[in-house]
Formats: sequence, structure tokens, C-alpha cells
Amino acid sequence: MSDTIHQVPIEVSLPVEGMTCASCVNRIERFLTKTPGVESASVNLATEVATIRYLPDVTGRVELVGAIEAAGYDVRTRPAPGADDAPVSLAETLSEDDLEKTRATRALLRRAVVSIAVATGIMVVMFAPGIPLTMEQRNLLVIVPATFIQVWAGGRFYRAAWRAARHRTTNMDTLVVAGTSAAWAYSVVLTAWPSIATDAGRDPQTYFDSSTLIIGLVLLGRWLEARAKGQATGAIRRLIGLQATSARVVVGDDETDVPLEAVQPGDLLRVRPGEKVPVDGVVTLGASAVDESMLTGEPIPVEKGIGAVVIGSTLNTNGTFVMRATKVGRDTALARIVELVQRAQGSKAPIQRVADRVSAVFIPIVFGLAALAFVGWYGFGPQPALTNALIAFITVVVIACPCAMGLATPTAIMVGTGRGAEAGILIRGGEALEMAHRISAVVLDKTGTLTLGRPTVTAVTAAPGWTVADMLDLAGALEKGSEHPLGAAIRARALRDELGFGRVESFAAIAGGGVEGEVRSAAGLRHLVVGSSRLMTERGVELAALRDASDAAAAEGRTVAYVAVDGAVAGLLVISDPVKAESAAAVHRLDDAGIEAWLVTGDGRATAEAVARQCGIPAHRVLADVQPADKAAIVARLQGRGRVVAMVGDGINDAPALAQADVGIAIGTGADVAIEASDITLIGGDPRGVAAAVDLSRATMRIVRQNLGWAFGYNIVLIPVAMGLLYPAFGVTLDPALAAGAMALSSVSVVANALRLRSFDARPAG
Repeated sequence: MSDTIHQVPIEVSLPVEGMTCASCVNRIERFLTKTPGVESASVNLATEVATIRYLPDVTGRVELVGAIEAAGYDVRTRPAPGADDAPVSLAETLSEDDLEKTRATRALLRRAVVSIAVATGIMVVMFAPGIPLTMEQRNLLVIVPATFIQVWAGGRFYRAAWRAARHRTTNMDTLVVAGTSAAWAYSVVLTAWPSIATDAGRDPQTYFDSSTLIIGLVLLGRWLEARAKGQATGAIRRLIGLQATSARVVVGDDETDVPLEAVQPGDLLRVRPGEKVPVDGVVTLGASAVDESMLTGEPIPVEKGIGAVVIGSTLNTNGTFVMRATKVGRDTALARIVELVQRAQGSKAPIQRVADRVSAVFIPIVFGLAALAFVGWYGFGPQPALTNALIAFITVVVIACPCAMGLATPTAIMVGTGRGAEAGILIRGGEALEMAHRISAVVLDKTGTLTLGRPTVTAVTAAPGWTVADMLDLAGALEKGSEHPLGAAIRARALRDELGFGRVESFAAIAGGGVEGEVRSAAGLRHLVVGSSRLMTERGVELAALRDASDAAAAEGRTVAYVAVDGAVAGLLVISDPVKAESAAAVHRLDDAGIEAWLVTGDGRATAEAVARQCGIPAHRVLADVQPADKAAIVARLQGRGRVVAMVGDGINDAPALAQADVGIAIGTGADVAIEASDITLIGGDPRGVAAAVDLSRATMRIVRQNLGWAFGYNIVLIPVAMGLLYPAFGVTLDPALAAGAMALSSVSVVANALRLRSFDARPAG
């Protein structure tokens, strides 16, 4: 037996430089996955980030960077926002990253403009009438500026293509280099030895204009693409822009303004009207109403008093309060949301695999088709055969565009997940976003999902031989150890009556049933069971004495918790958890979308059906008296009937069902966003967000299919045209410069199409 203990895999994001197309993505992923200790690697062309899951005791950052460099690409020395070693200040990191990208895009634009301007000048010299120069003289006049552009502006393509060649691979830059170099080299030869053409009885016509214009148009396309990708990542920028920049620390009677990065957990902070809450914390003095719409999408401010949780970056409206910081820096809700969005935007949807498989062989196929076009024109085409063959070769390699295939899916995922985050819908990744559009059934938990999740005890009934105070005193003491909302309601009622201070000797929570334990009271050590009728039946407790009170409460949709002491029933507590005002609208939206809504709860049948009636869920889709462990089996049964199932719960008690479901959706509020327990988290707790998430998924997948259809269709249609297959029948050919323009616009088009999602209304109330 081995003594080696492997660590838990960790995940790191590395910003990669030098990628130009989907073949680059495939190559980096291959090199990373071959690295010992790497479990998975996903490279996103749109975000230019490699997300790697690896075993830290087997490999490390140095080896991962080495694998990327071995593939022929570079890793930026400064981490992208959200990387493991990123600084605390997200805004500062993003600003630095934006500055670097701005410099790069300006350089692209500068080279593109100069190249196109030079190409325009060359065309004027070569083709403008009335210039008293021979063709040989014109060639000599333009060879210098054309060569300058080939080296200065085209140098980036040569460097990238050479790097790929050294590692025995090809990429988009290889195609550009092959096309422009062929046109430039052919033109240089004819300029230096014009007799090659004149001896054949024709003018020494060159293609300096084509080589220069192709470089300019490709650079212009990449500039447009970079700008569009910058807009696609705007969601993260807007989220980080919500962050406060400073905080007012209270020490005794003194208040001092400090940078946000200086705030530590435990610090007391004063928040005045109109100010942003600096970090996550708890109100210790004062009261106000806080606008949490930046997190939840809910425009109505939430009242906050002593003990209330407040979230960093939300807006204080009309009161002043003092709060104690509990989470700062990268532990705040906003920082966690930003990290989740970045992770999602860097992920891949399964539909992308089609493009990945094609792009892996795309460039070699393009070169094969270009060579075939050259041979066909040279051997069977009209004169001048060599010139026509060369033009066909150049046009084919220039018009081919693997970039569009590489960008088709990730740009849409990037915009879709960002748009969702702005509306309070956090999507963990491309796989969840793609699966959500196929949902046909939604299983809804009751407490905290369809109801407010803030239950209160509205009635207490004691069994014969007991007083309400004695029974409530014991139950309230036992519930000190419970984290369940119903237990908290019982505890709060006991404290209100100044009861529940007995010492708990033992305690056990029974999933889906209640709690059990021993409490030391004035009467000695008492054994208690507090929970559902099912739990009481399992413990052999007779409930007949309280049947009428129980039935009356259940008929009104109330939850009943029984209290048994030393094996005999001592009383019951009626607990009310009002149905959310939005629940009926949420179910209606699901019905309109063709999705079945199911209610699954541990409450009794009468209570469950009462809630279902208020929400509009038919009785045959209500499952009551269900334990948490059985919810996963219910999800599995629905899946067995061919349904694609989403489970909606609190992300903690319903973890088995969330894991079993095709899509797990957690209802989260405030700082307690259960982002690690679900595929999708609805921050504000509005159940209408379930339908909104499905609508967003459907809209995103519609864009993805459009993009992939365009990317594949573009290459399938235009590459044969570039080869000259239409020439025999219609006399149609493509000019290399037009091919370059079409190639540039193809990449821009898929990004621009994805940007349409920015106008999608993903708000739960939409």
C-alpha cells in the first residue's frame, strides 16, 4: 500500500498571450493535459485564459507555464483578475489589465491604419491613369513601402507563425504569412527580374497592393475583434465598478477614512446616507434601508436593523448605521460573484467540442485545398497560369477563418453569463448554461424557495398534563443546536417568553424530521424529540390527543412541529412561513415556457397542497413527507421518464438532489450565496429567476447556434469559391484583398452577434 497522500486538486487561471484561433486553443490544451498531475485544462480564446485543474503535490505553476511555453505561447507575468495570486483590489487589477490591453489594441489600430494607407497609395501608383511611368518603374517605386509594411506591420504574424513552426504546428498566423509572403515574394521577383514576365509577352504585374492590404485588413479585423471582446467582458467591469473605494472606521469616538484594502474583519464601520456599504458585515448600531438591486435586481430597498446582514457595494439610502466587518477583500459577496463570473466566462460549453474537433485539422486541410487550387489553376487554368495559380493559393489561405469557429461559443457564453450576473443570476459555467435551455421539469423545495424562509411560531398547544411554558422551555432549549429555519423560529418564540435556557446534554439533527436530544431542567434530565408527525411515529409517540389542532393548522397551510418528552407527546407548535408574493408568477412563467413545476417538501400533505394551491401547482405534482435523501431519488425518477430536471433548493439541505439534477439551482440571499453547491444561484431569492435563467440559456444557445452556423457556413461556402470552383461555369473568382476583408469580418460578426445578448432582459421580474 502506497504511503503517498495526494492533495485535493486545485484550480488556477493563467492568462495566455499569442493565441489567434481555435487551433491555438487545441494545442495548448493538449500540452497541458499531457503534463503530469493535470486533471483537466480548458483554454478560452475569447478571454485568453487557460483554466487548469491539477494536483499541487505532482505539478506546480512553473510546470504549467512551461507546458504553455512549450506549446509556443506565453503567459503574462501579471495574473489576470481572479487568478489565485491576484491582489485584493479587484478594481486595481482590472485597471492594470485594461491599460495593457488598451496599449495592445492601439498598436493594432496604428499598424492597420498605416498598412491600409500605404496599400491605398500603392494602388494609386499602380493603377491611376495619367502617371507617366512604366510598370517596371512603378514596381520599383512601391517595393520599399510594401516591404516596410511586410516587415513592420506583418512582423507579428511572422513571429507567431515561426513560433508555431518551431513546435511543428500551424495557426491562423501561418495562413496570413503564407498568403502575404507568396504575394510579396512573387512581386519582389518580378520587380528584380521583370524579364521573367516580359519574355513571356506580358507586363510584370505585381501584387504589392494585395500583400499590404491583406495585412492591413487582418489587423483591422483583429482590432475590431479586440474591441468587441472588451465589450463582451463589460459585465465584470461593471460589477467591480460597484465596489466602494474607502471605508469610515470607528475607533471609540474617532472616525477615520481608510482605503478599502485596509479594512480588517472585526472593524467597526460607519455608513452614512447615500454611501455604499464598504464590505460584508452585520449592523451593530442604528437602522436604515439598503438598496440591494445590484445583487438581487430587486429595486425596493430592504430594511436593516441591529443584527441584520449587509452586503458590500450595496447602497445605503436614508439612515446611518454602524456595522461590524465580517468579510473583506476577496471573501466578500461581490468578490465571490466576480470570481464566479470570470470562471464561467472562461469555461466551455459542450457544444464547443464540435468546433474544437474541426479546428484541430482545419489549417492542414486549408493548406491542402490551397495546394490543390494552385495545381488545378497552374495545370488546367487559362494564362497567365502561374499568376492565376498563385492568386488562387493566396485567396484560399487568406479567406479561411478558424477564428470565427473558435470565438463562436465562448463569446456568447461570456456575454450570457455576464448578463445573468448583472441580473442576480450566477451561472457556474458553459455546461450549466447549455443544459439549462433543455430543462423540462423543475423540482421546487418549499421552505425558502416558494415561501419566505422566515417562519414564525403563530400558535402553541400543550398536551394534557403540560403547560405551554414548560413545554416551550424544553423545546426552545433543545433548538439552540439547530440550524434549520423551523428550529430558529421555535427558539425565537421561546426567547420572546424568556424561556429556553436549559442546558443541552446531547443533541442530534435528524435530516428531514427534526431534532432529538437531552435537556437538563429543574425536573431533571429529560429526553426530547421535536419534529414532524413522521418522526414521532418512528419514535412510537402517540399523537391522537393533538389531532384536531394539527388538522386545523395543516388545512391553513401551516407547518406543525410536535414536542415529545420522555416518549410522550407534550404539545405542538404551529409555524407559519408565508408564500412569497412572486411564487405564483414564477410557476406561471414556467408553465408558459412548457416546463413542469413540481413541489417536493418534507411537510405533510395538507400543508404542501395548501402552498401548491397558492402557487398554481397541480395536486398531482405535489410530493409531501419527503426526506432530503429521498429528493434525489425523486429527481432520478423524473429523469428516468425522459425529463431534463432542475432542482431548486437552498443549496445546503438539498445538496443530494442538487447534485442528482441535471441543473442544480440554489436560492441564495445576501452574503449567503450558495455558489459552491449549485450550477446556478439566484442571489435575491426570487423564484421567478428560475424561468429567467432558462430564458437566458435559450437566448444564449440560440446565439451560439447562429454563430457556429455562420462560422462553418462561411468557410464551407467561401473556400470553394476562393479555389475557383465557380470559374468554369460563371467566370467568378475572388480577389485576395476581398478575401482578407471577408476573413476579418467573419470573426467580428460572431462577436458582434454575441453582443446582442447585452440587451437581453434577464431580470427575474422581466
